[in-house]
Amino acid sequence: MTSTLLVRLEARDRALLMRWAIANTTPRPVRLFWLTVTRLGGVVCSVLIALLPLVVDELGRSLAADALTTLVVSHVAVQLVKRTVSRPRPSRASAHAAIITDPDRFSFPSGHSAAAMSVAFAYAVAYPGLAAPILVVALIVGLSRVALGVHYPGDVLVGQMVALLTGAVVIAL
Repeated sequence: MTSTLLVRLEARDRALLMRWAIANTTPRPVRLFWLTVTRLGGVVCSVLIALLPLVVDELGRSLAADALTTLVVSHVAVQLVKRTVSRPRPSRASAHAAIITDPDRFSFPSGHSAAAMSVAFAYAVAYPGLAAPILVVALIVGLSRVALGVHYPGDVLVGQMVALLTGAVVIAL
């Protein structure tokens, strides 16, 4: 029963990827949009955004510490799961070609999605009035990973859940 469920989830994940991913023939402005958005979940942007409060905000140290701690802890968790599960990237496991170079061999869970959501969660807690748009940006970063063909939707969902759980623990401490 469990294996049947996993097979069905895998098939659904692949079907969603094929429906949502863009192709090399997609108009250039659309490709540039997704390529730009996905950078927000990269290491450089995530760390810089996490540290930004040190420069511009009176809550600086506390918010930067929460954002950076959530980012680091969720990254470690994501990498441990990636190496344990070893799910191949869509470009290695299907006929779909990724728009960008795969960052590594493993797909599950999405590190970019976790990074963006980690920092977004810390900011959303610090600024509840801005929580919705901040979290929407993090969700769009996750969608960019599917649109570019480097992650399945399930990879993104789990990466974001890891970030949210990590953030909840960090904020609670």
